[in-house]
Order: sequence, then C-alpha cells, then structure tokens
Amino acid sequence: MSQHVLIAGGGIVGCLTAMELVSRGCQVTIVERNQIASQTSGESSWAGAGIVFPLLPWLYSDHVNVLTSYGAESYGAICQRLLDETGIDPQLITSGFLLLPEFDRAAALAWCGKNQLPVQPVRASAFGVQSLSGEDALWLPTVSQVRPPCLMHALRAWLEQNNVRLLEHTALEPLGETASLREWRTTSGKVLQADKFIVTSGAWSFDLLKQVASKLRIKPMRGQIVLYKPERQLEQVVYREGFYLVPRRDGYLLAGSTLEDVGFDPSTTPNVREEICAKAEAIMPDLKGLPIIKHWSGLRPGTPENMPVIAQHPEVENLYLNTGHFRYGLTMGPASARLVAAMVCGETPWTNPAPFALPQ
Repeated sequence: MSQHVLIAGGGIVGCLTAMELVSRGCQVTIVERNQIASQTSGESSWAGAGIVFPLLPWLYSDHVNVLTSYGAESYGAICQRLLDETGIDPQLITSGFLLLPEFDRAAALAWCGKNQLPVQPVRASAFGVQSLSGEDALWLPTVSQVRPPCLMHALRAWLEQNNVRLLEHTALEPLGETASLREWRTTSGKVLQADKFIVTSGAWSFDLLKQVASKLRIKPMRGQIVLYKPERQLEQVVYREGFYLVPRRDGYLLAGSTLEDVGFDPSTTPNVREEICAKAEAIMPDLKGLPIIKHWSGLRPGTPENMPVIAQHPEVENLYLNTGHFRYGLTMGPASARLVAAMVCGETPWTNPAPFALPQ
C-alpha cells in the first residue's frame, strides 16, 4: 500500500516535491494557504524572475552550487515533460547571461573553468547595453530562464492530472511540541492525517515550526520587480551589481530585484520603484519615459548563506523539511525535491544530505 504524504506549501518547491513523490508511487496532498499558481500578494514562486542560475555562483558554497547545478541541468527535461503532458509551456529559453562590471573577474573565470560553464570575455556595448563601470563584461551563453507563472500553471495541471489532492485556501496551525506526527490541524479545526509530512512553506516555514525547530533561521525578504514593454527588446539576461534585466519571449522586460528585510509586508513602494527604474534606465536608456506595465513584490525565505534545510526532523517522527531556499527556490527546486523524496521513501540520497540538516 502506498504511503500518504502531506506537503505544507504549494509553491514551486512543494509542487516539484509532489512530482517526485508521485513518481515513487506515493499518495500526495498539498495544503496551500492561498491558491496554487495564483498571483497572490507575497508569494515568491510566481513573483520571481525565473533565472535558472545562481547569479554569481562563485560567491556561494559548494553545497549551494551542487543544488543549483542539478536544478539547471534538470529543467529541460522537466519543462518538456510538463509541455508534453499538460500542453502548457513553461517557456524555458536559453537566453544567456551578460555580466557587467564591477565583479571579481578572476573568481568568475576560475569558477566557470572549474565547472565547465562556457564563458567569453566581451565588450558590454556589443550587446546594446550601457555599462557604467567599464566595458569588460563576461558572456555566459548557456544560462537559461523559465517563466515562473507559466511553470506554476503547468505544475498545477500536472498535479491535478496525477491525482494529487490540492487543499487550497487552507492554513495549518503552528505545530506543537510532539514526538510523533500523524495528523496536523488546520486553523478552521479540520484534522488532516498522513503517514509523513513535508514543510515547503518558504518564508512562512518558521511560523509553522517554531515550537519544534526554534533554531530554523528563515525570515521573509521582500523583492520588488517592475515590468516594461520596450520597443527594442534585449536578447539576454543582463546583470549588474545585484540588479538584473530579464527579457521575456513575448517582448516584456523584467527589472529588479530588491532585498528588503521588512517582515511579512508584500506591499510595493514608490521609492523602490524609482530606484529600480533608475538602474534599469542606466543600463538600457531606451527605457526612459516608458510606462511601467506592472510593479509587484514577493517574499523570499531568507537564510544565512542561502543554505536551505532539506532534512528529516531529528526528533519529530515523520516530519521533513524542504525550505529556506532564499533567492533560488526555482533553481534548487528539482534537486531539493529529489533529495527529500529519497529520504521520505527510504532511498539512498543522490547527494550527501548532511550539509542541509536542521540547525540544532
């Protein structure tokens, strides 16, 4: 008889985890406090830019890069499967990544060489953008991007087709101290039973688990993005000192994003909008005077060194965590989903899970 797994959180990480469990024959329920694949204020899964790359990987630990590299290699097959089986295109495209100065050039070239990632020294102006800190840019032609709302819609359709139970607009009570978990109560008083439970609730994970995981270091970090529709579209992602421009297939252009420690406040602010526009226009002067099509924000699950927790709880039987991916939930998602699914199903993990243990 297949085991029943309840997943708390229906974002990209939760949905990918459900896919892995379904492929192993599990019965899966996802509990989501809002609606899966909806553009709900604060949700990071639809709000992100969708760059399938950890921006500047030489700044992160090998543990982070093991997950991001696996994810980047996985999305081709995932997106093709979703398109074939649901008819919804997640819009994965290899747009490349133009890195403008200033950055640690030696570290960047060394990392790309070590990890066999193609890289070419180029002049920034050759790509139709303006560099404020010199022309010595780097071009990473194999970096891809996916469109998060399209990916979420495809994931939702796949889950429905594969009989995953979606309990939406359902909030869970914070978990009380317990040694064994067989049921979890919702805020409306309903009792949900399962054999095993996985928390994939992103920025909201600590609130659910603070009584059983007091040292879980996750807090919301707001990121704001604005949307343009320029006459001349970029062909590649452009990154400069923490800021990026991301072109979409339909001619829209994302500009962002910020890192704001403001708690669970998903609002957008006029001053940040002005800052984003100024940075975007400095790179691409064509944007000056263009209307802003949309301005939104998402709350990322901030963690030290961008390290997620992917682990079985050391004390609460049948409780697992797959959360705290900070800026790279989409990029790390396939890797962490496969890792936690292996733990739940008693398989040998594909990589050493020890670095991702719950802090004690």
